[in-house]
Amino acid sequence: MTSDAKADDELMKLDNFLCFAVYSANHAFTRVYKPLLEALDLTYPQYLVMVLLWDNDDQTVGSLGEKLFLESSTLTPMLKRLEAAGYISRVRDKADERQVRVQLTDIGRSLRQKATDVPRGLMDVMHLSAEDLERLRLEVSSLRNTLLK
Repeated sequence: MTSDAKADDELMKLDNFLCFAVYSANHAFTRVYKPLLEALDLTYPQYLVMVLLWDNDDQTVGSLGEKLFLESSTLTPMLKRLEAAGYISRVRDKADERQVRVQLTDIGRSLRQKATDVPRGLMDVMHLSAEDLERLRLEVSSLRNTLLK
């Protein structure tokens, strides 16, 4: 076998795919998050919406979509479920009726305190130092940004 053929064989091994490492890590995150989020009655994408709103309430659907890298068609059903649960309200922007604003309800705001257990639970499972975690987050975010260019 030539060295090019050996290199091609290595390239085609699933364990050598960075994309598979990220993909499978995503599935592992989902499994870890599931029991943590069940106490909040949230899915992971719903949790992300709530985190954005806890940080900065009263955002447009478009703004949330940009930050989460989601299309409005994906985000809207999720927001409807959060509204049905009583966590948010969706209202038309008075200045621009084409825009829908998303706001926390009192129930949604109060959920934040309970949600502080989620990142702590995740940290317990990962066994990474704060420095390693931040380095990894920056590297993955940089990779994502490069791929989105």
